[in-house]
Amino acid sequence: MKLAVVGTGYVGLVAGTCLSETGHDVVCIDIDAARIALLEQGQIPIYEPGLEELVRRNAKAERLTFSTDPDAVRGAEVIFVAVQTPQDEDGSADLTHMLEAVRDILGRCRDDAILVLKSTVPVGSADRVWELVHELRGPDTKVEVASNPEFLKEGAAVDDFQRPDRVVIGHRTERTRQVMGDLYAPFVRTENPILFMDHRSAELTKYASNAMLATRISFMNGVALLCEATGADVDLVRKAVGADSRIGYPFLFPGVGYGGSCFPKDVQALLHTSKVHGVELPILQAAEDVNVRMRLLLLRKAKQHFGELKGRKVAVWGLAFKPKTDDVREAPALYLIRALVEAGAKVEAFDPAGTVNAKRALADLGEAVTYHERNYDCLEGAEALFLMTEWNAFRRPDFERIRSLMATPVVFDGRNIYNRERLLEQGFVYHGVGR
Repeated sequence: MKLAVVGTGYVGLVAGTCLSETGHDVVCIDIDAARIALLEQGQIPIYEPGLEELVRRNAKAERLTFSTDPDAVRGAEVIFVAVQTPQDEDGSADLTHMLEAVRDILGRCRDDAILVLKSTVPVGSADRVWELVHELRGPDTKVEVASNPEFLKEGAAVDDFQRPDRVVIGHRTERTRQVMGDLYAPFVRTENPILFMDHRSAELTKYASNAMLATRISFMNGVALLCEATGADVDLVRKAVGADSRIGYPFLFPGVGYGGSCFPKDVQALLHTSKVHGVELPILQAAEDVNVRMRLLLLRKAKQHFGELKGRKVAVWGLAFKPKTDDVREAPALYLIRALVEAGAKVEAFDPAGTVNAKRALADLGEAVTYHERNYDCLEGAEALFLMTEWNAFRRPDFERIRSLMATPVVFDGRNIYNRERLLEQGFVYHGVGR
């Protein structure tokens, strides 16, 4: 089948590449000429394990091509729309880019094309696209619309696309159901379901799923704060709670909050939608409030420990919002670093993949933040180490070396990855989350 993907960001590039891997002829289109040039050279503009190899293999096989020409959608049977839907200040999604892309596509696509909305969009967006279809192509057009929200985890996106827990398809016609079912059939051979539903249910499913996961994180973070207040150990509590088969362990780890491009944006978007429709979601609002507070939990602990942070040199390990990605959007580390600098501290930072993006996001801080190419280089003369992202490279470091490099061996473990008792035995002062 001939497919087109409009937008080569995180979602579009992963979707287009994985679909080409199953034998389809896929063209990925973007207005960013530099990005397309990079992709044509077999390089990818994001850090995502396994993706670069797939891009190169399918490009070499001529199943995957890249273009800046909007006419490349001509002839495509299915066109995925995966452009950005940035967030406005009130939490709502800005659909300007998506609707512009749809208008452009409708001026070029074949009359029986299926437009698949892959971008994360608020409830009712597919209806707006249907109105555009009828406005621009006439009431008798055979162009159809599908809603196909993504559920990709950064750092595991290729595996998530190729082995999904479920595929959600919003549709109106039997032809759309059949075509989309055929497209995804190779990815659900282990009997994981393709769930067909109306457009609005599909759109809401995306927000509700991420909001539920975010709520689990914030709930456990609230429990962690209660553990600190009562003298309980959140790690022991988490293990006992997660052992309940009705609850389970995923997304039940306490820490300094969630970040990235999905959870913060989708939680706020769902809260905005609820307000528009006059429906209160107090549990979700509480999850958002807890997450905001958790971002600066380690700053509060540092102030309690040191009293004054002005003039102190501190190290930060981890800038990305999670491991296996270079994404620093809404990363707790960036909130912490800004607060540390505002308190007068000098920050030495390292991340295995997110440094370039962090430099860009924190450019206004200037020389108050120094970025290093190796993790131990951050520690020379540091009075504290803040662990903000649980990269594997940070899990078993040489603590004897760390202690010898630091001016004072104080560790603020924002992800609870270190054994508290062992660090205390080695002469460290240890501060975790909920213990």
